[in-house]
Amino acid sequence: QVQLVESGGGLVQAGGSLRLSCAASGRSFANYVMGWFRQAPGKEREFVARIHRSGDITGYADSVQGRFTISRDNAKNTVYLQMSTLQPEDTAVYYCASGTIYSILPALYTYWGQGTQVTVSS
Repeated sequence: QVQLVESGGGLVQAGGSLRLSCAASGRSFANYVMGWFRQAPGKEREFVARIHRSGDITGYADSVQGRFTISRDNAKNTVYLQMSTLQPEDTAVYYCASGTIYSILPALYTYWGQGTQVTVSS
């Protein structure tokens, strides 16, 4: 069992930055692929970024490529999402998730956090 807790969300103006953190408890954090997803009101949950177990392989949605950076610290059981040049369309609840398959599909992730709200004002 893995428990995930996100933090770092908030209200920011367009063009600003935020760093989200996701702290994991439980066993063998380093054995899991980690992903960030987001869900805006009335929309389906969508992939944002993913990172492989050792942190050497990452992937991003086209909409955030070049603006967001995912990283992990396996010694701290934490994954991060550095978000820069935020735009109003980035407004959503952001979720971290862990799984065993390096995928962009939410259904393939096993454990989920409760989410953290990110609101970008124009």
